[in-house]
Amino acid sequence: MPKNPAASSKSAAELSLPIVKLSSRGAARLKSGHPWVYRSDIAAAENVPPGAMIKVADPRGKSLGTALYSSSSQIAIRMIAKHDAEITDLPALIGERIRAAIAYRQQFVADTDAYRVVFSEADFLPGLIIDRYNDVLSVQILTQAIDAEPVRGVVIETLVEELKPTGIVERVDARIRDLEQLLPRQSGLLWGAKSSTMIQMNGVRFHYDALEGQKTGAFLDQRENYAAAARYAHGEALDAFCYQGGFALHLAPQCSSVTGVDSSRPALEMADKNTALNGREIEWIEANAFDLLRDYADVGRRYDTVVLDPPAFAKTKRDLDKARGGYKELNLRALKMLSPGGILVTCSCSFHVSASDLLEVVAAAAIDAHKTLRLLENRTQAKDHPILLNAPETGYLKCLILNVND
Repeated sequence: MPKNPAASSKSAAELSLPIVKLSSRGAARLKSGHPWVYRSDIAAAENVPPGAMIKVADPRGKSLGTALYSSSSQIAIRMIAKHDAEITDLPALIGERIRAAIAYRQQFVADTDAYRVVFSEADFLPGLIIDRYNDVLSVQILTQAIDAEPVRGVVIETLVEELKPTGIVERVDARIRDLEQLLPRQSGLLWGAKSSTMIQMNGVRFHYDALEGQKTGAFLDQRENYAAAARYAHGEALDAFCYQGGFALHLAPQCSSVTGVDSSRPALEMADKNTALNGREIEWIEANAFDLLRDYADVGRRYDTVVLDPPAFAKTKRDLDKARGGYKELNLRALKMLSPGGILVTCSCSFHVSASDLLEVVAAAAIDAHKTLRLLENRTQAKDHPILLNAPETGYLKCLILNVND
């Protein structure tokens, strides 16, 4: 975590920050590099206001740094600065870190005008998500501290100054706001006059409406995987759980035909508009992808390329066994349809399904399907969604690209 640019020599007492003492387990978690402390690992916290900036101490009273406090979430503490760094002005720190996040992306992001600008803890801005879609920005605020008006104000001010958008939209997650005991808000325009635009990823164009769709409106974390899949795709292709056509549109120039399947009619309607925008011909089918894959496998339908990009099957660790079964069944059906020399692109966005879990599940499906698989690429989320090595929760997306042989 970078040092606070507004560091001060003032003591914690002078700053009047509340001090929260941790259990040995909570202190060990921070010392291991993880930025979270759960409520069960707080030993003493008296009269700490919701969303307060606090000093964190180990059981012996030794300072472990400065954090943001939630009075309601099970993740009660999110570190904002380590050790002896003193923060005198949280909004100013937020502005500096947003600028640092923008500069970080300038090093790594290419071939797109749509990318994640701020990824919460991975950019040392816990509780803040910002995505850029050309000239429209989408903001999500997920914690009490970031929802405070002075902080909200500096977020908007910094984004306007640095990125020159025509509109900034807030996408509200009502469930998270309820968990954080924040006042209800509606998704809507925060600044400017525009909430829709057109974006491009890897030369493929998409319509974008900041107030529609899932998450913040598009799956930017798959951007680099779209391009990677296109390098191997050939022949007849099937994109299951296609949403608004991200994989399908990238595969289309390389394939003789592409079919996209999704259960959401609004998503497919947008996918059809995106197809026209790019001058492509893609067949879109509204169906349950599990059922369609089973039916196609049963009748011997064959493809040369299959993409599986399902929603998260494991929302909690308790769901892991069921999720593994779901991923195996899905991959088994796809493998039965793939011709020799075919390409399987299979993804999981479930954090609780690890990369090794996915590899094991796909390997087991290959045995049942009597197929031999060669791993071409073992990928993760795009680099604008950085992964902190000591915070595994920041790494959630898995994408395997495999060559299939009988």
